[in-house]
Amino acid sequence: MRRLLADQRGMTLAEILVAVAIIGIGLAALAATVPLSSYGIQEGNQLSTATFLANARLDQVKNATWSEAPTPTGVDNVGTSASASAAPQSAAVTTFPDESPIAAPYTQYTRTVRIFPCTAAGITCGVVDANLRQIVVTVTYRPLTGVGQSTGNKSAIVTMLIARR
Repeated sequence: MRRLLADQRGMTLAEILVAVAIIGIGLAALAATVPLSSYGIQEGNQLSTATFLANARLDQVKNATWSEAPTPTGVDNVGTSASASAAPQSAAVTTFPDESPIAAPYTQYTRTVRIFPCTAAGITCGVVDANLRQIVVTVTYRPLTGVGQSTGNKSAIVTMLIARR
């Protein structure tokens, strides 16, 4: 009998049950955080895509020609927006129409361009100059949440001043 009590090889059933309980609690906590971490990754991916789409459109506007008002000698392919809800126009032609939705594979995003002349005091250009225009590109999307798709929208907004060339 003395020999059985002195032999300490292995683990008792009680020790194994305690170890299984501790590991189970740890795995349950880990399983609960996986949806939250994947939500964060998805939200970052959507915001990065929206910012990329806004910057791509901003580059298109920057590369448009604007040398004068549309006349036989001048070119204005940038245009201006009549209001915050109107796409920019030049000589009654829409220069950068709203995209709702954007073409595949970005069909869950919408994109608008608004261009304002920096000649009015109410515009937030920071300076009043007839040779400047403020470009505002907004990309809107519906984000995912930890439990599904959100009911509200989020936007990535990029703005820049351009000068007549």
